[in-house]
Amino acid sequence: MVKNLKFIMILLIIFHSANVFCMDTYTIKSPNDKIQVNFSLTSGGEPVYSISHSGSVILRPSKLGIVRSDEDFSTNLVLESVSDESIVTDNYRLLHGKRLNCSYEGTKRIFYLKNANSQKMEIIFQVSNDGAAFRYHFPEKTDKPVTIYKELSTYHFDLSTRAFLQPCADARMDWCYASPSYEEYYQLDIPVGTIAKNPAGWVMPALFKKDKFWISITETAVDTNYCGTRLSQFSPDGEYSVQFPQPQERRGYEPYLPESVLPWTTPWRIIAITDNLADLVESTLETDLAGPARYDVSSWLEPGIASWSWVILKDDKTVYDTQKEFIDFAAKMNWKYCLIDALWDTQIGYDKIKELADYAKTKDVKILLWYNSAGDWNTTPQTPRDKMLTAKTRSAEFKILQDMGIGGIKVDFFGGDGQSMMKYYIDILRDAAKYNLAVNFHGCTFPRGWYRTYPNLVSMEAIRGEEYITFGQSFADNQPSHCTALPFTRNLFDPMDFTPVNFSGIPNIKRRTTKGFEIASSVLFTSGIQHIAETPAGMAAQKDFVIEYMSSLPSTWDDVQFIDGYPGKFVILARKKGDTWYIAGINGETTERIVSMQAPFIEQNSQAVMITDGDDKDLIKKEIKFSDPLTITMKPYGGFIIKTK
Repeated sequence: MVKNLKFIMILLIIFHSANVFCMDTYTIKSPNDKIQVNFSLTSGGEPVYSISHSGSVILRPSKLGIVRSDEDFSTNLVLESVSDESIVTDNYRLLHGKRLNCSYEGTKRIFYLKNANSQKMEIIFQVSNDGAAFRYHFPEKTDKPVTIYKELSTYHFDLSTRAFLQPCADARMDWCYASPSYEEYYQLDIPVGTIAKNPAGWVMPALFKKDKFWISITETAVDTNYCGTRLSQFSPDGEYSVQFPQPQERRGYEPYLPESVLPWTTPWRIIAITDNLADLVESTLETDLAGPARYDVSSWLEPGIASWSWVILKDDKTVYDTQKEFIDFAAKMNWKYCLIDALWDTQIGYDKIKELADYAKTKDVKILLWYNSAGDWNTTPQTPRDKMLTAKTRSAEFKILQDMGIGGIKVDFFGGDGQSMMKYYIDILRDAAKYNLAVNFHGCTFPRGWYRTYPNLVSMEAIRGEEYITFGQSFADNQPSHCTALPFTRNLFDPMDFTPVNFSGIPNIKRRTTKGFEIASSVLFTSGIQHIAETPAGMAAQKDFVIEYMSSLPSTWDDVQFIDGYPGKFVILARKKGDTWYIAGINGETTERIVSMQAPFIEQNSQAVMITDGDDKDLIKKEIKFSDPLTITMKPYGGFIIKTK
């Protein structure tokens, strides 16, 4: 009897263990064979995947699956078939970004599954040399929408991995309920598994470091049929879950969870993986997998630089005479745009805005106008409000702007990442394109590759930018380290409206960054329209070579090369325009940094101009011959620009 009992116990242990063992494992490899994704089902029918690079484990077994309002696709799944591996290629051109001409090659494999009710779900993987991506597809057809209650996708890191993450503010908790708006400081080089300070979790892109490997987790191809997502507040054992928005992140009673009729394809989950920072910074994986352009804007939209009074002068100077001065400022600097911010409708008025637009046209400058997204998700008082809320009110307003010759709009104070908010963003973009209007979103989520799909999107904020430095000394104190993290995180794939470059100072604030740091940010940060945080008087007080440089600053870049850096410490990037290379570096630390800089893509002994910090805290200009390596000294919180001839 005892022997039989022991035998039964052994059988039970074996059976229980077998339940967590995986069945057949299928692989998808990158074209260069370095990245490998393994996919399998547990014996309980739960889909899992893992990822390695060059034989090193990047993601431990991680979960997949979807729970819908009508069906469960997270367990008891059966693998009906698996497609052969196929190669997917794409070549496309962006209007702006880290490079204009982009190409993609990836290995694709589809796993065809059915659940306990014989309902179908496909999991699609694509693996390129710079990362892996997956998405879900429901091929069946329904007339009524279904809701996704939960997406079980996880990213399971080894506990030795380090993280560089931005916590997300909870919905409707900040000033005038205008959160979340992706405007927190990054927590740099923290252990995976660190608990986010708010239930809203961590925002994307999320950066991780495992040994020599760098990983960026993000998403793309989020459209009107899905919500934006984040990483979970809790990540036990280093396993981060995809987290849906909070219930308040919606328009009225419209959906915040994803809902759609079938067939239905979800956004791409992206795991960019490289064995060095250069390949990560130079990657375009997010736009590679974004949807192609829905319309052509090339005949009427041109990226450029903008003057902007509000960042330094605030609301009281949104008046006719000041804005005319900033139009003249833009014209003198050869910039294409002038942004007129909040309260223009009451402090200037439509008739006078038309006068300013006509005046700007004579200077070859276009005006951009600010709007409040309004709605019940914020109580911000700035006007104009309520013009964006419906297709009818938008079209009426956009027709007025088109007739006045306005170049674009800036729309502020959105309400989060719910599906109805994602739809609101895209509805504004689509409608604005019909009236030849560029769009810049503020107080908002991050772009998720939208600037490829909706090319009149020139920028989005989603960052604690220059305006914060005007709000208090603590923000200025944190700026240097903060800025060095951005090319690796928020500005890694998408345009970012940080509104950089202030030489002359900010009232009542002691600047920590040097002028060298400020001028370098004009190249380090990318935005389809780059708003410069300087006044006419402040620019006029600078040396002639500084003014000349800022007046010839390119508005687009042909290519990018990462040279050196580490998030939160320093960064040096090179960007190419035509035959000219611009190399920009900033030091986010309190001590001087000496860098032996290698740039083999620049011809040895070629002539260049360097602008950097002098001993008197002003900028100096040097004529140099480019050598490889080139020794550069960056002052504490300092920076430099090199421009090849």
